[in-house]
Amino acid sequence: MFMIPAKNFIVFLLLLQFFPLFSQNSHQFTEGLMLPIDIQYGRQALVHDELAHQLFTNDSIVPEEGVVFNSEEGSVRWRSVSADSTGTFRGESVSEGYLYLSYQSNTDTTALMHIRGNSMFFINGVPRFGDPYKSGWLYTPVKLKQGRNNILVRCTRWARWQGIEANMIFPEQPVSLNTKDLTLPSILLNRKQDKLTGAVTVINATDQEQNELEIETTIEGRKLSRSLPSVPPMTLRKLPFTFDGSNINKKGRYACTLQLKNESSILDEKQIKITAVDTGESYNETFISDIDGSVQYYSVTPQKGGIKEGSSLFLSVHGAGVEAINQARAYKPKDWGSLVAPTNRRPRGFNWEDWGRLDALEVLDIAKNKFQPDSQRIYLTGHSMGGHGTWYLGATYPGKWAAIAPCAGYPSLHDYGSSDGIIPEQSTSRTEDILLQASTPSRVMEMIDNYKASGIYIFHGDSDRVVPVELSRDMRERLGTFHTDFSYYEYPGGSHWFGNESVDWPPIFNYFKWHSIAPDKEVNLIDFTTPSPSISSKYWWAGVLQQQQSYHFSRLNLNRDLENKTIRGTTDNIRTLSLSLESFNKGDTVNIGLDQSQPLSYITQTERDKIYLQKQGSWMIDEKPDPREKGINRNGSFKEPFNNRMVFVYGASGSDEESRLNYEKARYDAEAWYYRGNGSVDIMTGKEFDPEEYPDRGVILYGNASNNAAWDELLSECPIQVKRGSISAGNNQYEGNDLGAYFMWPRENSKVASVAVVSGTGVTGMRATEANQYFASGSGFPDFMVFSVDMLTEGIDGIRCTGFYNNQWKIDRSNSIIK
Repeated sequence: MFMIPAKNFIVFLLLLQFFPLFSQNSHQFTEGLMLPIDIQYGRQALVHDELAHQLFTNDSIVPEEGVVFNSEEGSVRWRSVSADSTGTFRGESVSEGYLYLSYQSNTDTTALMHIRGNSMFFINGVPRFGDPYKSGWLYTPVKLKQGRNNILVRCTRWARWQGIEANMIFPEQPVSLNTKDLTLPSILLNRKQDKLTGAVTVINATDQEQNELEIETTIEGRKLSRSLPSVPPMTLRKLPFTFDGSNINKKGRYACTLQLKNESSILDEKQIKITAVDTGESYNETFISDIDGSVQYYSVTPQKGGIKEGSSLFLSVHGAGVEAINQARAYKPKDWGSLVAPTNRRPRGFNWEDWGRLDALEVLDIAKNKFQPDSQRIYLTGHSMGGHGTWYLGATYPGKWAAIAPCAGYPSLHDYGSSDGIIPEQSTSRTEDILLQASTPSRVMEMIDNYKASGIYIFHGDSDRVVPVELSRDMRERLGTFHTDFSYYEYPGGSHWFGNESVDWPPIFNYFKWHSIAPDKEVNLIDFTTPSPSISSKYWWAGVLQQQQSYHFSRLNLNRDLENKTIRGTTDNIRTLSLSLESFNKGDTVNIGLDQSQPLSYITQTERDKIYLQKQGSWMIDEKPDPREKGINRNGSFKEPFNNRMVFVYGASGSDEESRLNYEKARYDAEAWYYRGNGSVDIMTGKEFDPEEYPDRGVILYGNASNNAAWDELLSECPIQVKRGSISAGNNQYEGNDLGAYFMWPRENSKVASVAVVSGTGVTGMRATEANQYFASGSGFPDFMVFSVDMLTEGIDGIRCTGFYNNQWKIDRSNSIIK
């Protein structure tokens, strides 16, 4: 139960006499209670949160000044805190833990919660995502009940310094536009601009799903309309609109009116500004992402004098908090190539890992198609978090880049971490080993030999207090033991950012000019490491197609001798590999010797032969792997299905409480995805989901077999089954209503898409799944994980089983923990 502090309630009654609630347009929270407890929400699947555990298990929580909260670290007390003159809770009294706020409403109504600096909040026990970076544009529609409404705000370790601001706004329109978080293209003069796409957030503060919406735009006399996808109840969604910029022929900022309509009714109207730029200026271009079907953008500093045949392409990845357009504008145009800056899905986004990695690759492909550069002259650079992105993408995708240039970058999240903390290097048990194994893609230092594939220019200010220069010095020492083509420069007196030269450093681009990607026929030595073939599989003429054990590093060392027609080498953790034999002549007999196995002979049939080798004790020539098995299209980890224009499908066939919890969890994830990844997803019930209408799309399933109508169609062959009261994993059975599960499974009729399942055996088990960090970059979630709600207090002891499937999608007991 919740109890409002007595003195706060008296103050509230006094204020009520002078400021009736029904006349208020907004409410700023200035008084609250702080519970300073240790909570752990970092870059791993394990979380620690004793207050959330109490909330999920229906134990009473009494936020009143002086009331004791008993934790494993000892007894702590709720203490009063007040906001400062700016309305911000900060300073010594604010800490990691929970801030309690309350609001007394004289009626059932709705409001928009606007909290800045928090990781999430519970309102009357319902979870909603927060604004950890204080971006300021998140307005979350919430239900208020008549009487006292209780708000628990989860505070990060940064709260003392950055502060927490909390407001409640009472909207004039139940369905409205929020124009504070726009995704916009630039209008490019002297080009066809009659159908440009942007995106704006629609807020639905009603209990009804909003269908048949459209946005009509008007700019310089030109009108366009676009129908919108649905917006679920009591949430927000970022949606596309189109506008016609063909009447604009001068540089400047132009007013564009957005009208949100439902049939013929205007629900809301807002005006925004869109920028028109001259030829040669940096600009934004939008596109529809294949990750989730949302509108994303990238920025371009175009080639000086226009695109020329055989030009170069520079991919520049930005730092934390930096918009892609500002990244692009930091560079002067180059006369020998265009520069493209992807977004990482948000200015902070995913540290260029996970979906940030996918965004970078998506934009790289778009840029290659658009600018048609010389395929041998693709370069990678970036600053700060983008310096990490350069180290990370450079190691993960060797052979894609002629040269890379990390500027003021930290190589690894294991060493530097940033806002979501570091990824632990050490584990305390075999179970934690498995959990951390799913973070293998982040272990840049394990892939350091991949840097042999390109030139490297390391650039760092020697007085950098944000990213210590010692991290670059360490990389210089490591590379110096084996790399024969890298340069290193420390800018004297350079801080973290010392002007545009921090990225647009002429010697970097001079260095780039000396480098090109070698063609296949010139690369005879292969030294390649990959964490997963679905992330990175190809290195010139060799490819890792399947692993023996998922998410252990696979290593391939080959020596090709074209004169003697041989390929010799060693492998580690590789079940299937491919070899392109294009550099040999038709009719050549190629001798292949791997891992001390009996040498294999193959006579080339064409000038473009590719062969597949599989290891079953010894190596043999085999067929191309069945795409239904694990491999380059999908290789597991729970996070992998959050791709391929994913849809969220929640169970609504059980009790009212089950349906509500399933929807609230799907909505929470959709809001987290919107905030973290500038994303937009369809949410529907299991009954509404038709697999034939959503082919080859990722599916995120919420609920269990007892309450989600889509379960049997998608998961009938899965070795993990969840229903009310129990979970089975292979031959193991777990009983109780307090069990939760995260697991994935391939879609039967798709070669690319998978299902991720967020499930619980009961109300408590489903609530236990609310405590997750799977959208934190680098956080590792194996193929499956079953746990009790006690994981929040007991850690590893709360894990029942976790691990990976083998290549035939059966539970791999050699790569799992089954208790």
